[in-house]
Amino acid sequence: MRIAPHATRAARMAATLLPLTLLAAACTAAPAAGGPGAPSAQSGAPSARPAAPPARPALTGAHPCPDLPRFTCSYLIVPLDRSGKVPGTLRLQVAAAANTHAPRGTLLFLTGGPGQPGVRFVAPVAHELATAMGAYRLVMIDQRGTGGEALDCPGLQRQMGESDTLPPTAQAVRSCAQTLGVRRNFFTTADTVADLDSLRQALHVRSWTLDGASYGAFTAERYALAHPGRVRRLVLDSVVPQQDADPLYLASMHRAAFVLRQACLRQHCGYDPAAELARVIARYGDAVRIFDIMVILSIIDPRLSSPSIGFLARLHQAANGNPGPLRDLINGFYSGPPVRPEVYSSGLHAATLCADIPDMPWGNAAAPLAGRKAALARAIQRIPAAASWPFPPATAGAQGVVQECQYWPPARPDPAPPGRNPTMPALLLAGDLDLSTPLPWARQEAALVPHARLVVIKGAGHSTQLHSAQAAAVAERFLLSPGGRTVPAR
Repeated sequence: MRIAPHATRAARMAATLLPLTLLAAACTAAPAAGGPGAPSAQSGAPSARPAAPPARPALTGAHPCPDLPRFTCSYLIVPLDRSGKVPGTLRLQVAAAANTHAPRGTLLFLTGGPGQPGVRFVAPVAHELATAMGAYRLVMIDQRGTGGEALDCPGLQRQMGESDTLPPTAQAVRSCAQTLGVRRNFFTTADTVADLDSLRQALHVRSWTLDGASYGAFTAERYALAHPGRVRRLVLDSVVPQQDADPLYLASMHRAAFVLRQACLRQHCGYDPAAELARVIARYGDAVRIFDIMVILSIIDPRLSSPSIGFLARLHQAANGNPGPLRDLINGFYSGPPVRPEVYSSGLHAATLCADIPDMPWGNAAAPLAGRKAALARAIQRIPAAASWPFPPATAGAQGVVQECQYWPPARPDPAPPGRNPTMPALLLAGDLDLSTPLPWARQEAALVPHARLVVIKGAGHSTQLHSAQAAAVAERFLLSPGGRTVPAR
């Protein structure tokens, strides 16, 4: 559940069968490593890391952010284990704008994943929210386990890359957990929330505004629940619900029919692509990889309108007995070198999600391994065919989130937040074509947040502020409105 695709995916497809200039443009929100807007995690870094964090949170090693004028990069030193039982520290990179006396205070923008760094996204966020940047001081952080401190599990990284839903092998998952050792217990969202409050103290601000996309929205809301008096207002873009999150992804699978049919209406295709998808899967298989591709496309081509990708056309050809073009597309997605962990950490993705989700079919992260496979099988058997259609119910049990967590060893569960509902003004943004964090999730969360307005961006997919001018404008009106009023879209 990331905020934008990475250039690596576009490069893979372009190198195989597709000259995807559209994808290259879509991926500008995620700068290539070492390119503009992607400061080095090592630039200006202190030569040695302290064995313990400072007595009071502080930013160290300040230096100009490469290729980011008017931003200073520095490091926040935090304990690995805040209980002190396991020694070690983490050095988290922070980028902060120079306008320290911005009239509206500090805006912390949180990226997604879990697994994405934050600092490399400063340039696109500042560009899309340019009007608000005159009133706010933008701050972004590489959350623990990302960027220069990324958790590196080579086997899992090769197999999953930037995907939420592509299933890894049991061996890759077990090897990752073994590589991380006891450290894997300290990358929960609650650990990140504690880091964020240390960052607030290091910045010397009493309260701030939070804006998060995808998993960043989940983290922002979790911070607001833990520290309600420190949050002025809240933007949640591409919402992940705090309660009753669905690790089986049923809402996304079922929502795929709507996305396909909307694309058909726009393209005047004259047939039902959802029914065709069901037939193609029944005949040729590949349900999980097709689902994963549709999730990716809901970020980079949510209207399925790119002639270079041609998803509807390839699906139609497969439905009529010619699966070759669709298989070429699938192979284009899953070939090429792996995504580097500093760009997106699959190890962190596993360590965080498998600790965070309390309602897996087998229970929470502390559940023993022995009963997980049977519990998952029972859960899949209970799914009505209509709930996952046009995908078969078995897809829910074969996709990556439950597969990686099925094999992840028992771990320290993410502690529940002290509050249940945020009390500050909140804006929720959702693209109606998003399959990564589908619209039903945002509606579910909006019903629980008393001072919230949900704005649905029609024709948009995932991470709306970075891909939709309408969504960015709605967010800016909310951020700049008196008292955080949720100004309706125009």
